[in-house]
Amino acid sequence: MPFIDSKISTKVNDTLKEEIKTELGQLISTLGKPESYLMVGIDDDYDLWFAGEKLEKGAYVSVSLFGNASRDAYDKLTGQICDLFNEKLGIPGNQVYVTYHPVNDWGWNGSNF
Repeated sequence: MPFIDSKISTKVNDTLKEEIKTELGQLISTLGKPESYLMVGIDDDYDLWFAGEKLEKGAYVSVSLFGNASRDAYDKLTGQICDLFNEKLGIPGNQVYVTYHPVNDWGWNGSNF
C-alpha cells in the first residue's frame, strides 16, 4: 500500500503527470511493492523554499509505505526519483527532497491490513 506524494514547484502538464505516474509505478518495485496498490499524488505549481530561497525548480517527494524496506532500497529509490524528476522536469537532484514513512496500520476498503 504505498503512496507517493509529490509537491513540485513548477507547473506540470497532464501528459507529464501521466508519464511521471507511470514511471513511479515501475520504480515502486524497488521497495518490493506492486504498482497495483500504488497511489500517486502530484501537486504542481507548489511554493517551495530551500535555505530561505524560493525554488524555481524543486520538489518534495513523500513515500508512505505499509511496512518497511531496507536502507539500500530506500537509497536506490531516492536516486531513481531524483533521476526521474531531473529527466522529466529539469529539476536537479540537489533540489529534490525525498522522505520515507513506514506505516504499521493502513486502512483500505473498510478495514486495515
